[in-house]
Amino acid sequence: MSKQAYLFPGQGSQSVGMAADLYASVPAARRVLDQANEVLGFSITDIMFGSGSPETAAEDLALLTQTQNTQPALFVHSMAVFEAMRGLGVAPDMVAGHSLGEYSALCAAGAISFEDALRTVRLRGELMASAGEIRPGSMAAILNMEDDAVEGLCSDASGMGLGIVRPANYNSPGQIVISGDVDAVAKAVELAPERGARRALLLPVSGAFHSPLMDFATEGLGKALAALHLVKPTCPVYLNVTAAASSDPEEIRGRLVEQLTAPVRWAQTLVAMQSAGATRFIEVGSGKVLSGLVKRTLERDTETANFGTAADLAAVTG
Repeated sequence: MSKQAYLFPGQGSQSVGMAADLYASVPAARRVLDQANEVLGFSITDIMFGSGSPETAAEDLALLTQTQNTQPALFVHSMAVFEAMRGLGVAPDMVAGHSLGEYSALCAAGAISFEDALRTVRLRGELMASAGEIRPGSMAAILNMEDDAVEGLCSDASGMGLGIVRPANYNSPGQIVISGDVDAVAKAVELAPERGARRALLLPVSGAFHSPLMDFATEGLGKALAALHLVKPTCPVYLNVTAAASSDPEEIRGRLVEQLTAPVRWAQTLVAMQSAGATRFIEVGSGKVLSGLVKRTLERDTETANFGTAADLAAVTG
């Protein structure tokens, strides 16, 4: 029997103007966006929508891409779309989210309330931003190398006295993001072409996410998660750290802390979801990054769909 998997995006999928069309024309989404402003105590929608003026476009983008703003913005967008989708009478058979998107997935599966998840996501962004200031790092994309070759590359670069670098995101076969100390990442990028990489490029990020450089954030997030009310999700949630499904609130709680410093095993997650019967993968929220990763990881004709705009929703409802 065919199953639907809902996928929720993480950092990198944001764009100025995100969800503005939903606010204007989808009442269910507007209610979620208004609620988010109330919960946070400031207007996250102002940051998401931007000013609309070309003169302030650079400032609008800079504000949105601050980690403490990006994370709640992406979460709120996904949940606004998800709430609108609920009215269509469809529900996921399984869910997963990329990094920050894991919180969206858990909220969609009923494991965490919207309010608790949003407050936690905002705190997570603040802690990760602080970690990046305390121990600056960088990230880079390595293309066209096997997983074990990238792992060896990171190990070698880390052994040169320049700091540490680790795989951070196993996004798809041949697309791995590495993360760590600035000099160690730079050395890995320098070595990658002679190890067989087609390309190795530094990414414009504010910290070394999913690496030990995020250690500073684990204590604060761990305390918040320890107090968080978590219940059994309504469907299996595939976790970044293990690429396996879990419905155990305590395992989920622990893995959310681990996720800060452990790699996101996204390609492995998609394979596991397909093995569990998923035949249609629906990306819920901003952008189309995850749909592309589905195509690159699974068969090219794997069915995908995107729900992130008012037009996407209108196309289904007619």
